[in-house]
Amino acid sequence: MEVQPPEGRLATGCGAREILDRIADKWSLYVISLLGERTLRFTELKRGIDGISQRMLTVTLRALERDGLVSRTVYPVMPPRVDYTLTDLGRTLLETVTTLVGWADRNLEAIEAARADYDTRAQALRALTEGLPD
Repeated sequence: MEVQPPEGRLATGCGAREILDRIADKWSLYVISLLGERTLRFTELKRGIDGISQRMLTVTLRALERDGLVSRTVYPVMPPRVDYTLTDLGRTLLETVTTLVGWADRNLEAIEAARADYDTRAQALRALTEGLPD
């Protein structure tokens, strides 16, 4: 079954590509997925996303907030408290993002095995072609 793109969208969809770049990066997907469960503080998000740096989480949250997908609430207390939650627009992505993140988690071992197999074949091919004239 061949999937047809919306008419005229791929040729002129520069704005759509920019939005897809934003929401499809590895950190945004996890932020959206986690915020789909509940409102979280910065430190809770950082703990929930293995490998993300503080700076990258800040950059990701700001970009998602700018795009209207995440809402940031600052409370005037000491120490400062900031909560992040998905906006209504962000919630429209939740099912898609959750499906994609779940697929990646479920297929991680198969993908790692495919990568190892590919790397083994590529290494064997390089060994065979070393020393051959160009």
